[in-house]
Amino acid sequence: MSTQPDLLYSEEEEALRAAVRDLLTDHCQAAGVIARAESDAPHDLALWKALADGMGLAGLLVPEDKGGQGATHREAAVVLEELGRAVAPVPYLTSAVVATEALLACGDDDLLGRLASGRTIGVLAVALHLAPGAPFPAVRCDNGTLHGELAGIADAAVADVLLVPAEDGGLYAVDADAVTVTGQVSLDLTRPVATVRFDGAPGRRVGDADVAVRRALRAAAGLLASEQLGLADWTLTETVRYLKERKQFNRPVGGFQALKHRLAQLWLEVVNLRAAARAAADALARGESAGDGEGSGNGANGGSSGNGGNGGDVDVAVAVAQAYAAPVAVHAAEEALQLHGGIGMTWEHPVHLYLKRAKADSIAYGTAGAHREALAGLVDLQAP
Repeated sequence: MSTQPDLLYSEEEEALRAAVRDLLTDHCQAAGVIARAESDAPHDLALWKALADGMGLAGLLVPEDKGGQGATHREAAVVLEELGRAVAPVPYLTSAVVATEALLACGDDDLLGRLASGRTIGVLAVALHLAPGAPFPAVRCDNGTLHGELAGIADAAVADVLLVPAEDGGLYAVDADAVTVTGQVSLDLTRPVATVRFDGAPGRRVGDADVAVRRALRAAAGLLASEQLGLADWTLTETVRYLKERKQFNRPVGGFQALKHRLAQLWLEVVNLRAAARAAADALARGESAGDGEGSGNGANGGSSGNGGNGGDVDVAVAVAQAYAAPVAVHAAEEALQLHGGIGMTWEHPVHLYLKRAKADSIAYGTAGAHREALAGLVDLQAP
């Protein structure tokens, strides 16, 4: 493999993008997403089935000999861009990326194959706000049964199996039927979070929690930037389209110089975000192919971790992407809401879904500030 990253989209990636966008155009209209957000079942499981079963996208990160597509993080990033553009209410990030990455670190081929097929939705029972390397809560394990409570678990309501870190250092697979899931108030209506309670739930140990959680959260943070890119790109494109049509004083609003400057600034931010997100996805793909090792010690009691191979480069690329992505996505959504005027404040217009997703994503898998602090340590640029 070339030592220099190629951040341009390949023909295969563009073809994948077109296929996913066509599917979402047909099956993920804004009105339907808003209607689901008002209901008790915000997830679109029919759309998930089309993505996972019909297109085989749930197994992109899983090797072919384990039942997956054998693709890389670059392809998964393209899918997440399109899902971000549509604020699609599907558990792709949580199941096809986070839970899948955790299992790839464990080597449970049977469960991994079920997730790759899309027949099983997996969720890593770690709070959505936790950054890679941060200490994470764990439950008590007593003779193979789990006891305790974990909060802030994204998409737990639709999970078939939960991957649960325990105080003994193990990661346990637990059937969702064996736990109690209670929804929490969530700003992002399309990615709800919940509290999961374990009252003697039987669990099967699948691997080491420290290694699995760190790997999963690193991939999640890196690929979340692509979702944020898709969100920012849609809000910018839609705002430009609206301002070309909306007229004041018998001329398009977009012709006013002050708005042109705001849009130009936003365009520059989105272009830079694209570079950062692509760099993170490419680094994850290259790091995986190089087989960078994962250290341990960042589990329930905290600690540090080490990487072999080019793992440090991957960590830097992920930290850079997340340090930049959250402010840009939030800014793009805020500008979209403001520049749409009165209609942007209505429930019927989908821009509020994008703002809520952007704000929720800004604290998912570590805030921008947390990633800037991590980046300072990675490049030995500590504060005085």
